[in-house]
Amino acid sequence: MFGWEFPPHILGGLGTASYGLTKGMALQTDMEITFVMPKPWGDEDQSFLRLIGACNTPVVWKNVPWEKVKERVGKYMDTQLYYDLRNHIYADFSYYPVNDLGCIGFSGRYPDNLLEEINNYSIVAGVIARTVECDVIHSHDWLTYPAGIHAKTVTGKPLVIHVHATDFDRSRGKVNPTVYGIEKDGMDHADHIITVSNLTRNIVIEKYHQDPRKVTTVHNAVEPLNSEIATIQSKKGTKDKVVTFLGRITMQKGPEYFVEAAAKVLKKTDNVRFVMAGNGDMMNQMIRLAAQRCISDRFHFTGFMKGTQVYEVLKSSDVYVMPSVSEPFGISPLEAMQCGVPTIISKQSGCAEILEKAIKTDYWDIEAMADAMYSIITYPGMAEYLQLEGKNEVDQITWEKAGWKVREIYNQVLKQ
Repeated sequence: MFGWEFPPHILGGLGTASYGLTKGMALQTDMEITFVMPKPWGDEDQSFLRLIGACNTPVVWKNVPWEKVKERVGKYMDTQLYYDLRNHIYADFSYYPVNDLGCIGFSGRYPDNLLEEINNYSIVAGVIARTVECDVIHSHDWLTYPAGIHAKTVTGKPLVIHVHATDFDRSRGKVNPTVYGIEKDGMDHADHIITVSNLTRNIVIEKYHQDPRKVTTVHNAVEPLNSEIATIQSKKGTKDKVVTFLGRITMQKGPEYFVEAAAKVLKKTDNVRFVMAGNGDMMNQMIRLAAQRCISDRFHFTGFMKGTQVYEVLKSSDVYVMPSVSEPFGISPLEAMQCGVPTIISKQSGCAEILEKAIKTDYWDIEAMADAMYSIITYPGMAEYLQLEGKNEVDQITWEKAGWKVREIYNQVLKQ
């Protein structure tokens, strides 16, 4: 597998999904997963997979003492990989930005030179593909498609790509032609395409002109709450009801609809506060919008939240809202429902395809969204029903089940 991020260092849902899926697949006793990422940080959970960092994989040699190489990359590679690498030169040293060990550096994030890092990642993928045996190559999202294509070219093994989002989702239709080109190239070279929802599947078929027989939906799932998270208590500290938006504050997530709906709720009642947890390029715009609607005294902007902070916010909430304009799936509503938080989601989200115990509205229908918020905070019976039934529903949506669906796709491509 080629991925881009992995918990605990994540910036979005891609890392969460990569972790959940691999952990669920690892429950299959004959499944061995090697997960490649640009830059591991050293504290990732490697109990159920093998993790390789592209930043620790030499692509060239330049008079480097072998003991020094072993010391640097030993915890990431096995003995056979050492010897395979030691006897090959894969590139001209002067051409690539390598360090004294012949490794290319990666930020491990989404830097301004992202396209350069994607290209460098594909170079390293060719080295790893020559030295790590596999039956199937699996690439997560567009950042890793070039790596998957290179690995397929080197090994001749089937390539499965996993579409977690498309640029049509991220850009509200203002597609970047370079990103679109990378996405389409990955889909064209793939032996099979996994999408996280039927919503995304339709985009792949219609916008990227893929054969429907080649595209299968495997909905995301949610990790069971561990003991640390399960014992987190609400820190609300107020008798007011709390309605929460949690995610990237970008146009894809529809934050302006949340603010507008909040303004309508506050015209009916004043015993409610609104939290916008996260950051993004629209954060300052949302702060100004709240001020323009004269609701700043009832609005709280927390900034980026991660790890246990996310669950502290969720468990202190009375309502969770995801008003996304185009959401390929959306794992956060499942996490909220796990915590017993009544949830409102947009109909334009992949998770709406599998969730029945959440209220669904069109993202643009701020009247309906406001009515749903008001109803949950006003009628205890409604809130209690959504709390109980919502948790029961998401507890049945597991990564192990998703992993078996992926396994069926692997079996299919191996027979082709």
